[in-house]
Amino acid sequence: MKTIINVKADRDTKIKAQRLAKELGLPLSVVINQYLKDFIQQGKITFSQPLMPNTRTRKMLDRVLADIKKGKNVSQSFNNAKDLIADLRKK
Repeated sequence: MKTIINVKADRDTKIKAQRLAKELGLPLSVVINQYLKDFIQQGKITFSQPLMPNTRTRKMLDRVLADIKKGKNVSQSFNNAKDLIADLRKK
């Protein structure tokens, strides 16, 4: 049986939570229900969000991954610093 819980939250917090839930493909009610279930089962509250790069970092990572796929800007691996430094001095 479903029931309704009225919770007061800051408007901005609610909007941000709804947006994030939507990005994850979930209605906010599913997120809240899961928090309640976890709270009951574990007797504690855990707040976390996966680390996500900002726009600038995401663009940089995309460029790096594209370079790796092309074999561009990629060096060989080295077993020691001496060989690495010698290779850097050649270039």
